[in-house]
Amino acid sequence: MATSILHRVSGDGLAIVGACMFLWWLGALAAGPDAYAAFIACVWHDPDGGTVHQITNILGKVVLIGLTWAFFQHLFSGLRHLLLDTGAGYELRTNRLWSTIVIVAAPLATAATWLYLCKEALNG
Repeated sequence: MATSILHRVSGDGLAIVGACMFLWWLGALAAGPDAYAAFIACVWHDPDGGTVHQITNILGKVVLIGLTWAFFQHLFSGLRHLLLDTGAGYELRTNRLWSTIVIVAAPLATAATWLYLCKEALNG
């Protein structure tokens, strides 16, 4: 049941928050270099480092990490449903195991992705 609820929540989060972030990025890109620099300062990196920008920068990263988790949660849950559609895994024990794997794998994949991104940002 938890996997089903998380699948729906992550799908809604990706659709609503992801669409808003995409539209913000697209609008900033179309508005010119200053607007795009402000977008990047809010969600990724602020070279000036003012207090307000640091807070929005942290909030932007929280949103991006949340979207990353939602992506992996929805992906793994969708793959689980694809396997269930083949007729496999309807035994209670197997179904519970796959549900647990989905719930554990999404945060692990999110952490691995963000560790990689942070490592690349520090090196480059």
